[in-house]
Amino acid sequence: MVSLASRVRSRVTLLGPAFVAAIAYVDPGNVATNSQAGAQFGYLLVWVVVVSNVMAGLVQFLSAKLGLVTGQSLPEQLRDRMPGPVRLAYWAQAEVVAVATDLAEVLGGAIALQILFGLPLLLGGLITGVVSTVLLAVQDRAGQKPFERVITGLLLVIAIGFLAGLVLAPPSPSGVLGGLVPRFAGSESVLIAAGMLGATVMPHVVYLHSALARDRFGGTEPGPVRRRLLGATKLDVGVAMVLAGAVNLAMVLLAATSLRGRTDGDTITSVHSAVGDALGGGVALLFAFGLLASGLASTSVGCYAGAVVMDGLLRKRIPLLARRVVTLLPAIAALVIGLDPTRALVVSQVVLSFGIPFALIPLVVLTSLRSVMGESVNSRLTTVLATLIATVVVGLNAVVIYQTLSS
Repeated sequence: MVSLASRVRSRVTLLGPAFVAAIAYVDPGNVATNSQAGAQFGYLLVWVVVVSNVMAGLVQFLSAKLGLVTGQSLPEQLRDRMPGPVRLAYWAQAEVVAVATDLAEVLGGAIALQILFGLPLLLGGLITGVVSTVLLAVQDRAGQKPFERVITGLLLVIAIGFLAGLVLAPPSPSGVLGGLVPRFAGSESVLIAAGMLGATVMPHVVYLHSALARDRFGGTEPGPVRRRLLGATKLDVGVAMVLAGAVNLAMVLLAATSLRGRTDGDTITSVHSAVGDALGGGVALLFAFGLLASGLASTSVGCYAGAVVMDGLLRKRIPLLARRVVTLLPAIAALVIGLDPTRALVVSQVVLSFGIPFALIPLVVLTSLRSVMGESVNSRLTTVLATLIATVVVGLNAVVIYQTLSS
């Protein structure tokens, strides 16, 4: 009879893909949008973090399930169902999302290096691009598992960096509870909420997780083995999303407690300064290292996701270095012309929010088809919940577009 310890070890060895995906939920874009949410609105948008994380957990499980059951990634499934011109247009919007993703990650790494070492933002952006390329080379040459271990290690650094402050400065319990009630306070809060959503339910990682699960477990036959792997995938997603959700919540709460009322509380640099003023240099240093780890890990994952989309939709691969340069250029250009990095981060997250329906709606449809999923097809409740998530996302995006055009 298999011992409990053996079963636990067996489950632990199956963990990993969701932790790579979770990096996308704690990237510099999250730092920017969550910090602005806490600085401008206090605890008002705490509910957005919680709801977004629950939504992301279901989405990531469906993505992993698609790859595990079918042995194909989401882009590969779409390629087989789209005519050529539509496929090219779909790929083009996915590439725009990839560029917006890289913009956020590289800017975050550059800001972190400026905070830590006083480097100019342009030099910090270039260093972030080079180091992320090295991380991608680990995946390209050593394989998926070593890459998962490196990214998981960086995820733990991120968690320590952003959770440390709450230990020394706990938020108001009544404020947190009040923030769980869904509401807005004007159009700017809606824009920030859309950015928070875009930074949490990120389209590129929906594509990526299906490929990670495909490469790790894909194409298993129906039966006990598949059910065991699906159970392990639920655990993988659950643990990873709880960790990512805790970090996101910590960002909002830290800004709400340390930055509320400050006129300069809407930039990542001012968040770091406020953390240092309120909690000391040690916690501020951990915050900066968490931000740096976030930028390095998330830009690697984002570039990897872009390669998955291109390969899946177009059956084309370009050299890693070439892809890295192409997606890095817009971020470097933003630094050269002097755009406000924090504002650029927030805008990039709104762009990501617009890309969510293109990944989410096909995912819900495909995982609800018995012809695709067999016995692992979504239950009726899962389909209803996933459809509701897609509806909310599309509706919020429509509101943001209307407000942007009106203003």
